[in-house]
Amino acid sequence: MQSATIDGLSVHVDLTVGAGSGAPAIVFSNSLGTDFRIWDDVVAALAGRYTILRYDSRGHGLTDIGETPYSMSGLSTDLAALMDAFGISDAVVVGLSVGGMIAQDLALSRPDLLRGLVLSNTAHKIGDAAAWNQRIDTIRADGLDAIAEATMEKWFTPGFRRADNSAYQVNRNMFLRAPLEGYIATCHALSKADYSDTVGDLSVPALCIAGDQDGSTPAELVKSLSDKIAGSQFEVIENAAHIPCVEQPEAYADRLEGFIAGLR
Repeated sequence: MQSATIDGLSVHVDLTVGAGSGAPAIVFSNSLGTDFRIWDDVVAALAGRYTILRYDSRGHGLTDIGETPYSMSGLSTDLAALMDAFGISDAVVVGLSVGGMIAQDLALSRPDLLRGLVLSNTAHKIGDAAAWNQRIDTIRADGLDAIAEATMEKWFTPGFRRADNSAYQVNRNMFLRAPLEGYIATCHALSKADYSDTVGDLSVPALCIAGDQDGSTPAELVKSLSDKIAGSQFEVIENAAHIPCVEQPEAYADRLEGFIAGLR
């Protein structure tokens, strides 16, 4: 098990060093209520060709919760410190959902760390403060189980959400076992995050990815993000909802490698 300490925070990481000549490092940032295991099958598809860093974001997986509530700039600072600690720069940063908002903040505040940016199933603004505060109140009272079914319907397609699909069941378990205080603290960050007026200032090449059945950040919302970023690419992965790296990992890896090939 690999770990790192940044500003007193113990962070669960996974670093694999690839042999790809001249290939950029890839850094993955996970979504709300998950940990870096959502990238397992994508990383397997990319194995050996890239140096890859994955991490459990603050308050998720095995990483410390730290001080709460969080801010998006604070979560971005965590990622920058982690990349600095491992000597990773000129990287392609891939962020899913809240990970995509962390990646936007990083690209604006530390563009020196990035060669490219992949914004997956995310937006310049996700929801509003009232909706996030309502979610916080619900799970404080009744736990994550109270929103599990509604969340799974947004995360995964009906064909994936089968009782006999073990991949679905273990991802559902991941959500239910997420640290409650870390989840709530990240909801606070999401309630305040809005890059509508700044994302157009991004100076690195960007790819925006959507799932055709995403119930959290629909394809049209991801497209609206892409439209704000000059020169960005937009891709839709079919037969996938909010977590396409789990449902369609090979298609996801193909989109990612195609984007990276264009950066060289």
